[in-house]
Amino acid sequence: NTTRIGGLEAFQSDIDIPLKYGVDQCVGDTLCAGGIMYGQRNIPQILAFCKDIREVSTDDALFLNYANPMAMNTWAALEYGGVPTLGLCHGVQGGHHQICSVIEGLVNKGKKEGSRGYRKVTKPEVDIIASGINHQTWYVQVLYDGKDWTDRLLEGFEQHPTYSRTEKVRIDMLRRFGYYTTESNGHVSEYLPWYRKRTDEIKNWIAMDSWIQGETGGYLRVCTEGRDWFTTDFPNWMKENPPVFSPETRSEEHGSWIIEARETGRTYRGHFNVMNDGAIPNLPNESIVEVPGYIDKNGISIPQVGDLPLGCAAICNTSISVQRMAMEAAVHGDVDLLKQAMMMDPLVGAVCNPPEIWQMVDEMLVAQSQWLPQYRREMPKAKKRLASQKRLGTKKTAGAARVKTKTAAQLKKDRAAARRNADAADKGNMMGKAKKRA
Repeated sequence: NTTRIGGLEAFQSDIDIPLKYGVDQCVGDTLCAGGIMYGQRNIPQILAFCKDIREVSTDDALFLNYANPMAMNTWAALEYGGVPTLGLCHGVQGGHHQICSVIEGLVNKGKKEGSRGYRKVTKPEVDIIASGINHQTWYVQVLYDGKDWTDRLLEGFEQHPTYSRTEKVRIDMLRRFGYYTTESNGHVSEYLPWYRKRTDEIKNWIAMDSWIQGETGGYLRVCTEGRDWFTTDFPNWMKENPPVFSPETRSEEHGSWIIEARETGRTYRGHFNVMNDGAIPNLPNESIVEVPGYIDKNGISIPQVGDLPLGCAAICNTSISVQRMAMEAAVHGDVDLLKQAMMMDPLVGAVCNPPEIWQMVDEMLVAQSQWLPQYRREMPKAKKRLASQKRLGTKKTAGAARVKTKTAAQLKKDRAAARRNADAADKGNMMGKAKKRA
């Protein structure tokens, strides 16, 4: 499953309506106002997919979910879809590459790459265990050269010539909680109550080299530009040689490796989103966690990872409460539960008061009504409330760090840059490039 119900039109309202209430998001697809509403749109379709799978597939079929909000989607499929489901993300792999670069900097102590005695640190040499929930998974063990480097990561990230500037939120979390988190700076900044609640401070925590480092509405921008450029440039693509699929060009996305493991019996180790069921004892048993696992012909094996450090667990537990309420609201069309989930969201709750949250949800429901069949009976009530209340979402702002979306005509002026920008919205492509760099 890779669905985005509502496409970029709905995505636009996920970003722009919350901005009127002061909620400034970079991505808006996992938590926060955008992520919660994305789940409301996606979950009915996921349950429809599950119904199809139950009716026509063999008993051993496995539903692979790539779409965000990962935890909500996977939870709904397992709890209400009645289908074995695995949630797949590449955040762990991306952070793994960063950690290799950081360790390389530490072991070489200022030596220039290529100089005598310089030691390259590659991904196969660094064994990691990540544990938590999707986009809030923590590298709790990092082994290289027989040692655990977890305690030296802060030093390495602070000294790194690139990450010290582009990963400020993640480094601050590492400084205060002791563990590096898997997801990008922009993503992480909107899951927490501290880094995007004051408009004049947001730029202190982000970089503008790439959308993923914290740009307001950054993912919406690159997706919009990528779509427009695809429409313009597609005829040229069809004249080029097709991509070559080979072991050398294989990406780090889990899907093909899982299929290979299931069909051949060759064991594949990755980090997967599954129902907790005791893997992390100090997170709720029924929640969706992201932990190491093994896949072969016999199926999926998930080891017990153990308790998370208390601070990391507290962050995850807050998000799990939001995920649970938002998922149940999406399944049952429960407006009150949806609004409670929005109130409990860390960033929304840090920025907005209860009346603002209530009205923001009504406004988003009405704007997205065509993609929310489970709320059909509630829409007239939401419209009536909006018509009778004083408008609270009155901020006229594009956000603290918005970059103007380029038109197709502007993109044409630099085709190479437009291609690169389209690649920036293709996360699978990003992971393939990361693998090549390693």
